[in-house]
Amino acid sequence: MSRVTAVIDIDAPPREVWSVVMDPDRLGEWVSIHRDVEDASHRPLRAGSTLEQKLCLRGVNFHVRWKVAQAREAELAVWDGRGPARSRAHTAYHLRPNGNGGTRFEYENEFKPPLGPLGALASHALVGGLPEREAKTTLSNLKRLIERDGR
Repeated sequence: MSRVTAVIDIDAPPREVWSVVMDPDRLGEWVSIHRDVEDASHRPLRAGSTLEQKLCLRGVNFHVRWKVAQAREAELAVWDGRGPARSRAHTAYHLRPNGNGGTRFEYENEFKPPLGPLGALASHALVGGLPEREAKTTLSNLKRLIERDGR
């Protein structure tokens, strides 16, 4: 299993950040590996919502079916995902006031590749440090989007 974390401060209150990150129609504006939302059960997403998403890493498209396992408005979203070949992902967004009127946005993702240890080795060889770079790029995109547009 691989784990990626990233943190960024955004000059907007948590409710504004929440409204963007829980809107499936806005994923393409900030998630660097996002290609398409193929289905979303709710807009905005909430606890129990499902989302089918097309993503792309190293030029290869793949599909993930997400379920919002937990959602506390403007505080926490926890996602469980199932991808190709029984791969799994667990993602969490933590939003907290940063003391300056803005939001500290903490992102964490745990990915479990298919095929146990052999799959983990292959996954590391194929993607290397890419997930960390993509997480940082994604959060920078989110910050730029919200601070530029105000939502």
